[in-house]
Amino acid sequence: MTQQSRPVYLRLRDQIAAAIIEGEYPEGEMLPSVRAFAAEQGANPLTVAKAYQQFQADGLVEVQRGVGMYVVAGAAERLRRAEREHFLAEEWPELRARMARLGIEPADLFERG
Repeated sequence: MTQQSRPVYLRLRDQIAAAIIEGEYPEGEMLPSVRAFAAEQGANPLTVAKAYQQFQADGLVEVQRGVGMYVVAGAAERLRRAEREHFLAEEWPELRARMARLGIEPADLFERG
């Protein structure tokens, strides 16, 4: 499934996960409000809320009623581990097969880096 064919809430979830991993939303810090993030992304607030709810369900953020959602301690490492596992199990086999079809060796990639 290509990135563009994925549901919008999953693309937003991936974007937020990357920001947490990269430290844009550090542990202990508040995520942008649903409305603010929706406006920034040009997305429907209900779609953003669905992405945020996934983080809450996964225990990666905690809600402080009337205040906002905060990134919990350890969230970045948990997300990094999960993203790594997903890449190795789902994305890498497809990339490796495509590289083989095209005759691309891993060394070819490093030469271009």
